[in-house]
Amino acid sequence: MKKNIFTFILIASLGWGMTSCEDFITHEKRGVQDLDNYFQTDTECHDFVIDLYKRALLNNDWEPIAHTRVTNETATDDAWMGNTGQDASGFEPAAMYTLTPNRMGYLTELYKTRYQNIMSCNIAIESLPEAPISEEKKKCYIGEALFCRAYNYLDLVCNFGGVPKVDRMLASSEMNLGRVSKEEIYAFIEDDLRKAIQMVNTTYEGDGKGRATVWSCTALLARVSLFQSKWKEAHHYADTTIVNSGCKLEPNFLDIWSVKNHNGVESLIEVQTKAETGKILGNPLSTLCGGRGESLEDFPSHDAKDIMDGWGWGTPTSDLENCYISEKDEIRRRSTITVCGDPVYGDDVLNPTYTFDLKQNKSGRVIRKFYIPIETRRILENPRYEAPLNTPIIRLAEMYLTRAEAAYHLGDTDAAMNDVDFIRARVNLEPKKGRVSGTQILYAIWKERRMELAFEGLRLFDIRRQIDPATNQPVIAGLFGPNGSFVRYNTEISTDKFETTNLKELQNKGSNFDVNKHMVWPIPQSEIDRSFGVVTQNPNY
Repeated sequence: MKKNIFTFILIASLGWGMTSCEDFITHEKRGVQDLDNYFQTDTECHDFVIDLYKRALLNNDWEPIAHTRVTNETATDDAWMGNTGQDASGFEPAAMYTLTPNRMGYLTELYKTRYQNIMSCNIAIESLPEAPISEEKKKCYIGEALFCRAYNYLDLVCNFGGVPKVDRMLASSEMNLGRVSKEEIYAFIEDDLRKAIQMVNTTYEGDGKGRATVWSCTALLARVSLFQSKWKEAHHYADTTIVNSGCKLEPNFLDIWSVKNHNGVESLIEVQTKAETGKILGNPLSTLCGGRGESLEDFPSHDAKDIMDGWGWGTPTSDLENCYISEKDEIRRRSTITVCGDPVYGDDVLNPTYTFDLKQNKSGRVIRKFYIPIETRRILENPRYEAPLNTPIIRLAEMYLTRAEAAYHLGDTDAAMNDVDFIRARVNLEPKKGRVSGTQILYAIWKERRMELAFEGLRLFDIRRQIDPATNQPVIAGLFGPNGSFVRYNTEISTDKFETTNLKELQNKGSNFDVNKHMVWPIPQSEIDRSFGVVTQNPNY
């Protein structure tokens, strides 16, 4: 039976409620690639697998992936929605914790998009074994598809908890699947990654950069283990990656997000970008989070091409900036946050007084990590779609901090603090070993994660999983809610000159948080409706 490959992907991704047909309608088609005549050359196999990365990670997928990544940042203590001059309805439900299954903003499409990606991975995993290509390449491609499927499922389980497990291509009569537990999904992710380790390459060169290797698989396993509080496994996989990957910390923290340092020595896997005219291959975060209403008029050599004028979403909070200030961490502060009117760190000469429209910016701050330097802007035809800034997905510093947290829980506090201090040394901070003890060590590790990994897509998942030893409650519960420390800071303590004067975005962000409800997002009601109620809703939604 012929199955048109693109029709299959579309139908399979629409939901779980399509049970009226026994199978796909069959038509003889001429000149159409389907599952019987695709995967016939190495080029077809290669291109299909490479597309899995674009679907899974970030690039070319602005609304369902990039927008939702920023949405999750705004649901933390690190970021405001930020743009106070435009409609914020895509971000507001999560940022203000007012979302319902029928009102989820940009999160609405995430569930469906991840399953579209998973079905594409399943097509590759099942079809590639029959491809007439070398066994070596076949094995590697399948391993990469397993990595991408695991990555998609990790995003699903972190956002929604237990979800339907789709481990194969499905006929329409099989699509009405219910949810399985989050533990079963995590086990499925681990199984995919352990299989992938045996199949993918240890390294790639040239155009192969950005593809899954043995070490990006072990690193993702370390993250998956950490998220489950599986300390022995988290320590093992983080240590394995640190010792064997050949990666090392970038000497200059700022270089991790440099347009001139793609796939640097610290990167285990990152989103690949290109500045190709007429193609949307750039980094969407540079536009989504860039300063809105940019002005470079104070520097006479500037011209129109120097203005990128982003959309201003996901602006850093003064609370995050205070975190850096409390540690006297100027390098990471300025590499992560640019304050309106200050020189851009690393672009001081061409942008000595970076300004943007404060009427449209809640915090008077933008994310430095996604900034495109003036010199690069000048050579781009369309910086909005061509921003050549790779996005790290996993980097070595995360592995040191994962190993540190696991070591703490395994009772080796000396080793934990050695890893923390190794990360701190890169940014010229004094060691903390010997200056903290007991549970203060754990708090130090968590603080280091926040400063090191800000805006890298992990903060929401971290504060949900971290259990505060002082309260035995998730950290997020102490930050948010009507009496949360972050809420009280903004409503009772803060005197920040930007945040307290632009009240178009309310200061009480997070006050609606409910620990009995918001530890996961709701399943979109549209997905429950498609399944005719087979897919159930998360508690208290």
